[in-house]
Amino acid sequence: MKCLLFYLVFLELLWFGYGQSSNHQPLAPAFFVFGDSLVDCGNNNYIPTLARANYLPYGIDFGFPTGRFCNGRTVADYGAMYLGLPLVPPFLSPVSIVQNVLRGLNYASAAAGILEETGQHFGARTSFSEQISQFEMTIELKLRPFFQTPDDLRKYLAKSIIGINIGSNDYINNYLMPDRYSSSKTYSGEDYANLLIKTLSAQITRLYNLGARKMVLGGTGPLGCIPSQLYMVNGTNNTSKCVTKINNLVSLFNSRLKDLPNTLNTTLPGSFFIYQNIYDLFHNMVVNPSRYGLVIPDKACCGSGRYGGASTCLPLQQPCLERNQYVFWDAFHPTETANKIIAGETFSNSAKYSYPISLYELVKL
Repeated sequence: MKCLLFYLVFLELLWFGYGQSSNHQPLAPAFFVFGDSLVDCGNNNYIPTLARANYLPYGIDFGFPTGRFCNGRTVADYGAMYLGLPLVPPFLSPVSIVQNVLRGLNYASAAAGILEETGQHFGARTSFSEQISQFEMTIELKLRPFFQTPDDLRKYLAKSIIGINIGSNDYINNYLMPDRYSSSKTYSGEDYANLLIKTLSAQITRLYNLGARKMVLGGTGPLGCIPSQLYMVNGTNNTSKCVTKINNLVSLFNSRLKDLPNTLNTTLPGSFFIYQNIYDLFHNMVVNPSRYGLVIPDKACCGSGRYGGASTCLPLQQPCLERNQYVFWDAFHPTETANKIIAGETFSNSAKYSYPISLYELVKL
């Protein structure tokens, strides 16, 4: 295990130290990323957990396994590129100690959720609340020494982009697991969505109180369309590309999340929030894959069983060869190709899937 960690850190040093210089002025001074396995870039490599992706074939198109739950880059990676920033390193990696962190850090942790208990059956994971505590540590111990005055630090944080992609695990690794968690027995779908939004609102307020001002809230995708949920549908003659009941649950959360910026922009003076409508975009990719140059929308490139959804991608398992034709990399996560499409539609200067303004308009505020 020690040899593996040393190897990963060495590769990270090479990547973040030499491969990510930018030749133009970034749109924002820094990008700080919070969330789950959809944007985790290796934090879970450094904690005792079953939720890891630090082995091949994960990272096969990145060049080496980094801990990203993908064959290549994540949406957050492409988001950094759109901002003109280097890929931000994971907070828990030693790279974040020796590397200049002024361009941002990634706190995302696979299996993490809005609720503390979410994903606990995987072992250790860094919940959203704990990620915010790590951000506080970053400000006090790593960032403050770079600034001559508290006002300089305040201005830096106010101009930085805060990316938040959290909530999927609160469903697939909590509410939709009644044998392990009691939430579905305690709350109706609407009450559970209200609980998540109330908790999330308080967490975002913590970020605001730490100095965050420009925040991007990523909506939860159509979880009823992912291979793991398709696999669990009873019977083998399911002709639908998605499980409607699950998508309806997620939509209850997303509808409230979309309205949250209206409330927060009013109650938190000087804050600016945008909501990224990942649900509709990803659902369109599944239902009309050819529109995006994709071919296979309902089967994992690396998996087993029906739809490739019986298990996650196993160590040294042979993945599909035409990875750029697949929407899903494994039973839960998109391919690099799908992530690039999502980022292009949500981080570009188009506001089609961003509400109320685009990211490009946000950075100008």
